[in-house]
Amino acid sequence: MARLEYRLYEEGGDLPLLYYYEDIEREETALRFACDYLVKDGKVYEKTSCAVEAGCYVIYVKPAEDERPMPWGKPALEGHRGMCMELREYRDTGDDYRLVHTFRFLDTLDAMLHLQANYLYVDGQEWYRSSAEIDEERETFVYYAVMT
Repeated sequence: MARLEYRLYEEGGDLPLLYYYEDIEREETALRFACDYLVKDGKVYEKTSCAVEAGCYVIYVKPAEDERPMPWGKPALEGHRGMCMELREYRDTGDDYRLVHTFRFLDTLDAMLHLQANYLYVDGQEWYRSSAEIDEERETFVYYAVMT
C-alpha cells in the first residue's frame, strides 16, 4: 500500500496538497487515475495529469470552473457490498444527466474495466464514454456517456 495525493495544479505554482490518503490500495488508486473528475467538499476538480513517485501516487487537479456537484443522493446499495458506478446520459446542454443504469461490483478489476471502457452496452443500447468521475460525497463512480 502506498500514499495517494491530490495536488492543485497551478501553472508555475507550488502544486499545493489538497487531499491525501494513507495506505490506499493500488486498485483504488488505479480507479481514481481513470477518472477525469473528482467531486469532494462541495467542489468539482478536473484531472490534469497523474504521476507515480517513490512511495506515492499523485493526481494533479484544477477547479472545474463550469462544473458543480450534482444534487443526486447516494445510490441505494440494497445491502450490497462493493463499489457502485452509475451510467448517466451526458448532454451538452442542460445539467440533468439521466440515470441509465447502476452497476455494482464486488471485484475491483471488473469495476476498473467498466470505468475505462470506451463503450458500454445496457439493454441492447451502446453508450460511448464522455468522461468519468469519482464522487466522494455520494460514494460512487459516475460514467457519463452518449447514446450511439
